[in-house]
This record gives sequence, structure tokens and C-alpha cells, in this order.
Amino acid sequence: MKRRARGARTALTGLAAALLLAACTQEGTAAPSPAPSAASPLPATAPTPDGLLLTADFGADTVTFVDPRRGAVASVTVGRAPYGLAVGPDGRAWVATAEGVAVVDTRTRVRLALVPHRTDTGPVTDGEYRGGGMGIALSPDGANAYVGVNVPGAHGVLEVIDTARPQVTAVVPVGRRPFDVDVSPDGAEVYVTGHDSFDVTVVAAGSLRTRRIQVAPYGTEGGLGSWLKPHYTAVRPSDGMLLLPFEGERLAVVDPRTGRTTVEPMTADTHQHGVTLTADGRLLVVGTGAVEPGEGNGPSLTVRSPDGAERVYPLEGPHEDVAVSRDGRTAYVTGGYTRDGHWNGITVVDLDTGATRRLPAGTRPLGVAVL
Repeated sequence: MKRRARGARTALTGLAAALLLAACTQEGTAAPSPAPSAASPLPATAPTPDGLLLTADFGADTVTFVDPRRGAVASVTVGRAPYGLAVGPDGRAWVATAEGVAVVDTRTRVRLALVPHRTDTGPVTDGEYRGGGMGIALSPDGANAYVGVNVPGAHGVLEVIDTARPQVTAVVPVGRRPFDVDVSPDGAEVYVTGHDSFDVTVVAAGSLRTRRIQVAPYGTEGGLGSWLKPHYTAVRPSDGMLLLPFEGERLAVVDPRTGRTTVEPMTADTHQHGVTLTADGRLLVVGTGAVEPGEGNGPSLTVRSPDGAERVYPLEGPHEDVAVSRDGRTAYVTGGYTRDGHWNGITVVDLDTGATRRLPAGTRPLGVAVL
């Protein structure tokens, strides 16, 4: 298997591959398909309309409000290099940045607070390996925000924020570079995906006790230099299983109660990052492109039915994360990408036909939510 050989690469080989990928994607997006004209900005005092998108602009210090038909309409400064975001039913967005977690009132487009990290993450910087908040999620009752914090050169932590105060109330050790944080449907457990440690840390929300589950369907050979690591996780509401895609070839289905992992085949043959689930159980998976030219397919969005049938829709240029419209018919895929080769927009995908169009959005958007 070509992927099995890929897992044994050294960090130097991985860096070379990344540079090749960056050159390829930058060239591929030099002349993107025409985007619609920018939307008129929202007046400062106007309430935010329902149905807008919110993106975390990793290449700026902002979140951007995006009209799904016309593009960006407003931005709010939140903190350095925002990564993930989560929006509660009260309209507050919790945004993981290098400096801390910003709290934004999405209805009035005002930053209400910046909750500093309790953990020392070193200098506040930009880029793929910067310290600070990465994945973030809210408890079902909105009482707590959970943010995965990257500590460069060390294992990460999960910081628990009391949303009423707001402030950090607990710090829990987890895996390295916590790309994603998810919560069980009943709120009893938090799942932290450790990219560089090939694992998911299961955190009991009440006691904060932890269990580590290794998720490595290709093995862990290659260590930090391996491409075959977990990135984002979706929690299947029907049975609580954790779904982690790898390389458009394997879907790891993890039982968080037993730690047992089963592997199902996938068909996109592309390096995979962001995931989400639709209300009817379809899994949407973002493909970022081939790690090396000629060893895999280009960027794509996989639409996987509960029975395992897949449709793979090609995308133009690298992408990172995905959200789905409330009616389940449209996907919004961010063009930020954690590695080089990003672009400043969102691809809108019709999930029935695969038709796509591009929207201008913030600078290097990663996290995305539908308001």
C-alpha cells in the first residue's frame, strides 16, 4: 500500500512534501474561478441577519460575517491567529486564538471579552505550529466552553471555561496539537483529537478524568514526520461513535466507551481534514489534496451516506473545514488550510449536484459556523 509506506517518512521528507504541496496549490489557485462581487457592508448599528456565516480568519486577527450569496459583510477583531469557533444558541461565538478565547456577540458584532489562556504557550505568533487555542466546542447546555490549547514542543491541554463568568476554571492534559474538540450528545464526555500524538483523549466532563485512545489506522511509524495522523472528528449522534477520516482511504470508527476502532474504506484518495455531519447522517469530509504530486487526488468534498456510499466532489485549491446549511442542502468549505497554499474565501457546494461557487471571505478562513 502506498499509504503505508508514506507513514514511515521522516520529518525532513514531510517538510519537502509540504513545500511541494504549497508550490502546487499556490500555482493552482493563481487564477481562481471568478467570485461574485463583494457584498455591501452591514451598517455598524444594524442587527446581524439570520443565516450568515461566521469564519475564523487565521491569517488576520478577525472573524468575518459572510453573506452566503454575496460574500463578506463585516469583521470583528478577536485576537491573534483565530483557529476554531463555536456558536451557542444565545448568539455568542467562542473563538480560539493564540492569545485566548474571544467572546463575540454575533447579533451586534461586538467582542465582549478575551479570556486569556491559563497555560503558558510561549510567544504569541502566527502560522501552523503557533501556540494557543485550536479546536473548541460548547457543552450542550452552554455552561462550558472547551478549548484545545497547543503548547509548542509539548503535549497540549484542554482548558475549561465557565461561560457565565467567563474564565478558565480547569486545565486538563491531552495529546499534542489538539486540532479538534467535540462533546458527546449528552455532554458527559469531551473528545480532544491530538494530531501529533495519534490519539483522542476522552475527558469526563464531571470529574475531568481522562482516557487516551490511540487512533492510527496506518500505525504511528514516522512519528512527527508522518502525514497519517488524525485531524478532525465527528460524533455520530445515533450511537456516539467517533468518526475520523484518513487520506480518503480509511474511516476510523471509534467506540469511546471501549476504545475499539474499526476501519471502513473511503474513496477520495486525498489528504483529509475538516468534517461535519448533516441532520440526516451524511458525513462531509474535506480533502486538501495530494500530499505529493502523483500520489493521490486533488482537493475535494466527500459526501458519505450512512450506508457507506460516497460521492466525491472536486474542489479548486486547498480547503480546511466545513459547515452545512440548516436545510442540509449546502456545504460551506473554508479555503484557509492550516498549511501553505491557502486562499481567502469559501466554496459553496450544492450537496445534491456537486455544483460549486466561490465567495470572498476573511483572510485564510479556517473555522466556520452558520448563524
